[in-house]
Amino acid sequence: MSTENTLLKNVKTVPTILLSNAFSMPMIGLGTWRLNRNPTDVIYDAIDVGYRHFDCAHIYRNEPEIGKAFKDLLQKDVIKREDIFVTSKLWNTFHEPSLVRKACETTLKNLCIEYLDNYLIHWPMAYKEGDELYPKDENNRFIASPVDYVDTWKAMEPLVDEGLCRTIGLSNFNIEQIERILKVARIPPSNLQIECHPYLNQTNLMEFCRSHNMVVTAYSPLGSPTSPYKKPGKYPILQNPKVLEISDKYKKSPAQVLIRYQIDRGNVVIPRSASKDHMRENFSLWDFTLKAEDIQALNELCFHGRYMIMVE
Repeated sequence: MSTENTLLKNVKTVPTILLSNAFSMPMIGLGTWRLNRNPTDVIYDAIDVGYRHFDCAHIYRNEPEIGKAFKDLLQKDVIKREDIFVTSKLWNTFHEPSLVRKACETTLKNLCIEYLDNYLIHWPMAYKEGDELYPKDENNRFIASPVDYVDTWKAMEPLVDEGLCRTIGLSNFNIEQIERILKVARIPPSNLQIECHPYLNQTNLMEFCRSHNMVVTAYSPLGSPTSPYKKPGKYPILQNPKVLEISDKYKKSPAQVLIRYQIDRGNVVIPRSASKDHMRENFSLWDFTLKAEDIQALNELCFHGRYMIMVE
């Protein structure tokens, strides 16, 4: 079988999960935070490998480069717009309701697309409005805005009505915060994106989301080796003895085991990689599933260790 046919088969093999608005989200996507290579080239390679789900954000500061690839691939008819699922996120300095639509339009312009498949409030905390994305005071502390994320959510809903976004959701929210949104939502959030891996298995939050028809997307599934923050745990997750033991059992790489761990728990997963070889490895998951006892063994590694802690 030729490489082209193999990749086409991969695209067709990727499972999808139905969101509450009846749109389907591919269960694996490409994270685009802190790419260490030209993002345009990364997207070209990812499309070639078979990825059709892309996780973006204004704060990643690479949406114009990603959009360049989308525009080129769409113009050349390599892909059609309906073939790709694109998520982006509203940054903390744009929580003020009057700024939400403009922020979404900026992202659409940067990504060279007419609508987002999924738009999330990136974090529950609002920062002072203005050009500085990380506004800080003289003591190097973040300057907060008094905007309530409940009001931000109400400004997100018209984006769906107007066709700018197909679905809207949340990122890095906890149960109490989600409950506040649910009490007022005309359009309930259909997706929650959270850090999730064996050191932070998020079981309670996952169960809560399922009870409210919200799909969970797991970021940092490999433990975010390039995170700028302190790494929790005695071992990096990819080197944990239990992960290595399970990896050897299935004759798969530790990364493949950790990504499959999310999919087999019912989560969408968005591993990040700028290397085409790693992308291909991360995408090659469809010939095995983890047994329940192996999922449980990975769950038991949890000690609530976080990589994304947003400290100064």
